[in-house]
Amino acid sequence: MTVASNLILVGPMGAGKTTIGRLLAAELSRDFYDTDHEIQERCGADIPWIFDVEGEEGFRQRETQMIRELSARNGLVIATGGGAVLREENRQILRESGIVIYLCITVEQQLKRTARDRNRPLLQRADREQVLRDMYHQRDPLYRATADIIVRSERRGPRSVVRNIVRQVKNLAAPLESKV
Repeated sequence: MTVASNLILVGPMGAGKTTIGRLLAAELSRDFYDTDHEIQERCGADIPWIFDVEGEEGFRQRETQMIRELSARNGLVIATGGGAVLREENRQILRESGIVIYLCITVEQQLKRTARDRNRPLLQRADREQVLRDMYHQRDPLYRATADIIVRSERRGPRSVVRNIVRQVKNLAAPLESKV
């Protein structure tokens, strides 16, 4: 991975991928893209509408295409949707196109952060906590297997998380650059 590699944020909904991604991009003078926002822009529709019309599978196909497009570029900060790691193809693309950073968060913190959010189709159920727990058990191993760096994001402010990421990315990239 070179300095021009992408920095890719993965993690569950509510982990702060968009907020931290924007701050990280600003800190490193990079362009920032959020795959969910890019999909909405391209479709002219919000994610709940896409889920209603195309189902989760239709949305996941759009997500894979967006990941492929953004990952083909260099020097970006990319925030992925929480379910991006569900497809092996996505995990492979992400690993090959940059440094993957897993923003780790507890289910309890997710519940607090997503309590009023109506833009998350998978949480529009009465048993939100159980849904989040089930997703955690399914997705956490995938996030960990895909990530180069794991950062806890629930106990500190976004700027502190960004400083931690920048430090770890520099430490990870330094040995690689000395071989060039």
